[in-house]
Amino acid sequence: MNDTDRAADFSAGAAWVQGRYLPIAQATLPLTDWGFLRSDAAYDVVTVWDGAFFRLDAHLRRFRASCEAFRLQPGRSDEEIAQILMQCVRLSGLRNAYVEMIVTRGQPPWGSRDPRQAVNQFHAFAVPYVWIANEEQRQRGLRMQVSDVPRIPSASVDARAKNYHWHDLTRGLLQALDAGFDTAVLGDGAGHVVEGPGFNVFAVDAGGRIATPDQGVLEGITRQTVIDIADALGLALQQRPLPVQELRAAREVFVTSSAGGVLPVTELDGQPVGSGAPGPLTRRITETYWAWHKDPRYSRAVDYGGAP
Repeated sequence: MNDTDRAADFSAGAAWVQGRYLPIAQATLPLTDWGFLRSDAAYDVVTVWDGAFFRLDAHLRRFRASCEAFRLQPGRSDEEIAQILMQCVRLSGLRNAYVEMIVTRGQPPWGSRDPRQAVNQFHAFAVPYVWIANEEQRQRGLRMQVSDVPRIPSASVDARAKNYHWHDLTRGLLQALDAGFDTAVLGDGAGHVVEGPGFNVFAVDAGGRIATPDQGVLEGITRQTVIDIADALGLALQQRPLPVQELRAAREVFVTSSAGGVLPVTELDGQPVGSGAPGPLTRRITETYWAWHKDPRYSRAVDYGGAP
């Protein structure tokens, strides 16, 4: 189960596949796994920053909940999963890493269409930290388009369960990129924004009150961290439906993702948000977010001494 090629080069990343640790370039899935054929999988992403996992317990809880929503079984305890993730990071030697855990449906007997007959498969990997925005975008703020592509409704695929059903998000993102924007936020088809490709969205009004959608969204761990930060700083924050017009009228807009933390949005549909520069509340929350990475309440250090 813990077989490792000690001569392998893990510097670009490490993966755990079918009971073995492999260099990331060698990590593959069978073509017939329904995780590949049907996007039938649950996953979660946790980050390592300065040699420590951030909110690992929260990510493990959400991963477990996502698996249960899709009737998938990781086949191991949360601590066993944590140790596999730890070893992937340890082997790679990465101090800042993007770490993913996945359960795929696997494959039922050939010819069967009964997902209950499939043997679920657990996989994991660690690669260098991933940013959803480049350095220039992080400094000046993102240029966002409100997409006319509606998000898949949670009545069909529960947005709270992290999954690979990204065709709506990809379609919205492609339209935004083709139009010269950096990214897109999708709506619910009823006049409210919900989320974007890999991020939650927040709006700040002229009175400094923050709002974030509460329906049809993945309840992101970074989103929750910002909610916790707002509470700690005494900032007014509501989780509720967020109309498109309210987003367009916002004094500040920012998005949250494990792949980047808190990122300002300074242009929406071609118009400046507020002053057209990252706002003071966004900057304050961003600074607090990164400071919390050093807080022992939220961090779990990687022991790099046990790598082969």
